[in-house]
Amino acid sequence: MEWFSDAHIWWLLIIGFSAGLMDAAVGGGGLLQIPGLFGALPAQTSVPVVLGVNKFASASGTLVAAVQYTRRIPVPWAMLVPAAILAFIFSYLGSHVVVYLPTAWMKPSILVILIVMAVYTFLKKDLGQVQRQSHLSRREYVFGLFMGALIGLYDGIFGPGTGSLLAFIFVRFFAFDFITATASSKVINLTTNLAALIFFIPNHYVVWHWAIPLAAANLIGGLIGARLAMRGGSKLLRKGFIILLCIMIGKFGCDLL
Repeated sequence: MEWFSDAHIWWLLIIGFSAGLMDAAVGGGGLLQIPGLFGALPAQTSVPVVLGVNKFASASGTLVAAVQYTRRIPVPWAMLVPAAILAFIFSYLGSHVVVYLPTAWMKPSILVILIVMAVYTFLKKDLGQVQRQSHLSRREYVFGLFMGALIGLYDGIFGPGTGSLLAFIFVRFFAFDFITATASSKVINLTTNLAALIFFIPNHYVVWHWAIPLAAANLIGGLIGARLAMRGGSKLLRKGFIILLCIMIGKFGCDLL
């Protein structure tokens, strides 16, 4: 693997910082980082290496964002911990069975889901604006475990938008405010990233002299993004979430066309 020029290193740092900032605040950092890496890394770099470098950096940014959020925002650990374990297992399984599954239908399906999420969030002005006071019911607890497994499987097979899907599920089906939903999504998203790295690292798909500076920039971006999100509150996150969904809809739509 060839080394970068100074200009390439700076471009890598800018990509990592921007993706970490975006992902910690509203999610969707991979939509910025993965295309950026395809443009920044040498042309002969294989797809698994790009994805491995991306996952290592993303895990670093998600880790620091998760720590920042959970230190200040109460989250339902009783549901999140087992859901995160299931997400880890199913993400690991998903990364191995992806070659046997027809993934061509995924982008159209996700595009429809994103459009529904954007319209619903835009029309329901009070969505995610009120902090929940009651405890989770047994039914919600079981549903949370199921969604942890399902999202983990999706992240292992496909990946983009995992954090945004999780945040919407927590807001819509658990009546969390956007801050609590974002904090909760980071916990599960961290485990799915770690599961993917168990596959990428032993297979030498993480090139360390690219991954480490990208991860450092992603980590700093994640730290700042989480603090900005907590300072802005649920209103800011709702607006950012809608903008992110529009960007994702445009990205998925262009890919399909």
